[in-house]
Amino acid sequence: MNPAEAYILKQPEPYKSILLQLTAIVEAVAPHAELLYKWKIPFYYCNGIPLCFLNQSKDYVDLAFWHFEKMDKFTECFVGANRKSIRSLRYKSVEDINDEVVVYVLQKQLEINTNPFKLILKLKRSKT
Repeated sequence: MNPAEAYILKQPEPYKSILLQLTAIVEAVAPHAELLYKWKIPFYYCNGIPLCFLNQSKDYVDLAFWHFEKMDKFTECFVGANRKSIRSLRYKSVEDINDEVVVYVLQKQLEINTNPFKLILKLKRSKT
């Protein structure tokens, strides 16, 4: 078992069930995505590019991603939480998960197919 899977399975309920449901959706939409453990949380990568990450925090689970500005639909579902370049879909129960929203966001991320870390570094360099 890789560390990302261990992270998911060690979470208490209902967070473990939320994480498992989200991983099932990610893997259905992006079957070639690789689940890695980066910065102590599970990240999905496609073709070496970060797709999204999962994080259990406080009383919720975040499915977080980049490129929010390119989302055309469901923007009311996103949480910014004082973040500059990341938005997330936040869940407190499995019943809160709207498959249509998650699938849309993942498909849009795959369509964009741009490494957000390179964009962030490029922006920082241009400001100096």
